[in-house]
Amino acid sequence: MEIKDIKAVYFIGAGGIGMSAIARYFIHRGLVVAGYDKTPSALTLQLEREGMLIHYEENIDEIPHACKQPQTCLVIYTPAIPSDHQELQYFRQNGFEVEKRAQVLGTLTREHKGLCVAGTHGKTTTSTMCAHIMHQSHLDCNAFLGGISKNYGTNYILSNSDYVVIEADEFDRSFHWLSPWMTVITATDPDHLDIYGTKEAYLESFRHYTELIQPGGNLIIHRDLEMKENLQEGVNRYDYSLHEGDFHAENIRIANGEITFDFISPIECVKDVQLGQPVPINIENGVAAMAMAQLSGCTAEELRYGMQTYGGVERRFDFKLKNDKIVFLSDYAHHPKEIYQSAKSIRELYSDRKITAIFQPHLYTRTRDFYKDFANALSLLDEVILTEIYPAREQPIEGVTSQLIYDNLRPGIEKHMIAKSDVLQYIKDHSFDVLIVLGAGDLDNQVPQITKILKEKQQ
Repeated sequence: MEIKDIKAVYFIGAGGIGMSAIARYFIHRGLVVAGYDKTPSALTLQLEREGMLIHYEENIDEIPHACKQPQTCLVIYTPAIPSDHQELQYFRQNGFEVEKRAQVLGTLTREHKGLCVAGTHGKTTTSTMCAHIMHQSHLDCNAFLGGISKNYGTNYILSNSDYVVIEADEFDRSFHWLSPWMTVITATDPDHLDIYGTKEAYLESFRHYTELIQPGGNLIIHRDLEMKENLQEGVNRYDYSLHEGDFHAENIRIANGEITFDFISPIECVKDVQLGQPVPINIENGVAAMAMAQLSGCTAEELRYGMQTYGGVERRFDFKLKNDKIVFLSDYAHHPKEIYQSAKSIRELYSDRKITAIFQPHLYTRTRDFYKDFANALSLLDEVILTEIYPAREQPIEGVTSQLIYDNLRPGIEKHMIAKSDVLQYIKDHSFDVLIVLGAGDLDNQVPQITKILKEKQQ
């Protein structure tokens, strides 16, 4: 089925951050867009306001009539949906074209020049940065992002541009459906071992991904990665990092809550780049985003302006309160390397203040595989509060709990284990200097209430 022949689109798992971006694309095209999700959320309610029909009960009778026509309805599902889901089975048994989200994104990378960002971590921030630089430049772009851009209040940008910025997700090998014109690879620290089994299989998946870059395109790869690429003839290779590589930063200045640096490039160097979201880890993310935008044709002034006006991504080093009495922020970090980078950045920003983290581990398998690495990363901070593991798609594993991380934190660190349901009361009963909520689970749902409690305690 070609996109021009589609009249209705049905989403199974409509409320996922990546799914909702594609839903918005089809809503903008004026198609009938409907779907199922397990529970209502702020995102599903916003999609309903934008014109999507969503129901929250697994029920074939709830599927709209326009979405029951196999010749004209495309069905898109997320890999998190179980194979025995009633609605998914209905579509598969009745001749519908049923595709993963990544397959649809793959079609879009063949219809546009795909600017893709892959990697274990950093891909949401880097892709959102690149999309903002491109969107405000003379080139413009479409974008399908893995987070809500604070500049636009959405995870989706629509334009008539030939470029599309896409976050390339390695989960379930989804990024193998893409045909990038250009890609950044930020990191290949092993993750999703419930899918891949071994570190070697994980790295092989990234190697295969590099084979998909179109001739005439570009690979921009972090120079410290433990992987081998395999490029088609005619694909250009560049490397980058914070201090070294074809693209890197020099003359970094961190002072008075601002970060400025010089962007070093084989094409054209750009002096005095100011970070709109002044977080140290964003220097390296910014180098990668600027490299991809510059190779696409953005000017030095467009790069400088895009970086200066970049507003960040919700749940990515997302400051909620920042004053002399209290700093409070939320960060989606859920892999040990992400936790380490987050902790390192916040330590650089607030070297003389007590830093407390509330961490909700994400997935039993990830906790089982990396509990010592989590403990080492969290041990950079002064105080760690652990809640129970957020299971997402998984069933419990015997012997795998947050206690594994707790027991391996460095000697002398302040540490506590509490239930997620007790977090708000804990915030009321204790004082904090710098507080960060970490994790990819549902603890972030309590961030607005935590913010309210901390504000009231200052009054």
